[in-house]
Amino acid sequence: MDDMALDLTRFDHLTQDELWDADAAARYDSPGEGMSSPEVLGPTVDRLVDLADGGPVLEFAVGTGRVAIPLARRGVPVAGLEASRHMIDQLHRTDGGDLLTPVVRGDMASTRVPGEFSLVVLVFNTIANLLTQDAQVECFRNAAAHLRPGGRFVIELWVPDLRGVSPSVPAQVFGARDDYVGLDVMDTATQRLMSHHVHFGPSVGGDDRGAARIGFTPHRYIWPSELDLMGRLAGFELESRHADWTGAPFTSESGSHVSVYRLPA
Repeated sequence: MDDMALDLTRFDHLTQDELWDADAAARYDSPGEGMSSPEVLGPTVDRLVDLADGGPVLEFAVGTGRVAIPLARRGVPVAGLEASRHMIDQLHRTDGGDLLTPVVRGDMASTRVPGEFSLVVLVFNTIANLLTQDAQVECFRNAAAHLRPGGRFVIELWVPDLRGVSPSVPAQVFGARDDYVGLDVMDTATQRLMSHHVHFGPSVGGDDRGAARIGFTPHRYIWPSELDLMGRLAGFELESRHADWTGAPFTSESGSHVSVYRLPA
């Protein structure tokens, strides 16, 4: 690969509105499928209801409400924080979006939402959208500032598999379907990662060969031990860690984790 292909900072200047534009917001959810399927959302919402313990919930990076709306439909008061106005617009167009209140536009590392919460939620790898370690630490501190004593902060995050990555092979395929290919390019020195998303569909003229739509999302990945230290800097203690929302054990082979941090009561 040439030097340009390995420049994982080339999109750092883009705002969240540019990264998550109207087209991305409109395509973000796939109702009933993938991350929005009952087998994924069911255990997620069940666990969050238990963690909320009857109190109000704030979801950082609420997006289009994939998790927040089903949670609100379970009778849990839910507020949202989201950086992209396009995501918020899509949320307001989504059935059940009016159940969330308030929904505040802002940065999850610094923006305050009115109220005090029993649970702050950050799902589906989204803390990695903050591209520096400092910003990720501030995200923990911002979560702590929203919580009542004894409140919890739950993070869902993937664990990078670097066994197939080297300077000569810095990329990994993380998804492949007839209509989609996902490729991660990594820099292990900086923990920076660029996800490349290639979607295939019919061309404008209806040609069966289809056309490709390419998107990019930058990330900074975090190891579980580093995440725990961020939590301690913000006053949290690690309460639990599982491989998924169903409570499966977290092991060295786990590709993701659901980690729950708690403030002292």
